[in-house]
Amino acid sequence: MQIVLLSDTHGYFDDRLQEHCRNADEIWHAGDIGSEEIVELLESLGKTTRIVYGNIDDTRVRSMTKEDLIFEVEGVRVFMTHIGGRPPSYPARISKIIRDQKIDVFVCGHSHICLAGKNQREGNLHLNPGAAGTHGFHKVRTLMRFQIQKGKITNLEVVELGPRAVRISEEI
Repeated sequence: MQIVLLSDTHGYFDDRLQEHCRNADEIWHAGDIGSEEIVELLESLGKTTRIVYGNIDDTRVRSMTKEDLIFEVEGVRVFMTHIGGRPPSYPARISKIIRDQKIDVFVCGHSHICLAGKNQREGNLHLNPGAAGTHGFHKVRTLMRFQIQKGKITNLEVVELGPRAVRISEEI
């Protein structure tokens, strides 16, 4: 199963996202979507979408999404929320859910820092795809792609979408 993971679009949808999502079985968005149009666009791609809202999302986006998602794909138990911290220690709420729900993969956004690594303390894989939008301090827009097969994450890669600043016009 091929997964595309993104976060922090902040209302911006790069046309290249559609190309990356075309070959995906599922699309996961870890919050700060930015508009209900982005939710609708992702859902219109005809893939399973799993989307959590972030701190910038308004009541319309929040009514279309959830704060937390806990789900299982191909034997991998996933917990996704927007604000989750980073290893080796998480806020108490996050650590409790990871332990109580026996989470294999913890996904969050918010920091705009692309990060993938094993959290030895909690025993889970931590994934933060960085930011795919143009708002924030990050220099490069990123997403993650990976496969889930027989209870394992494989072929994890970071895709660079380009610089955060987007050229609006060739002529001024």
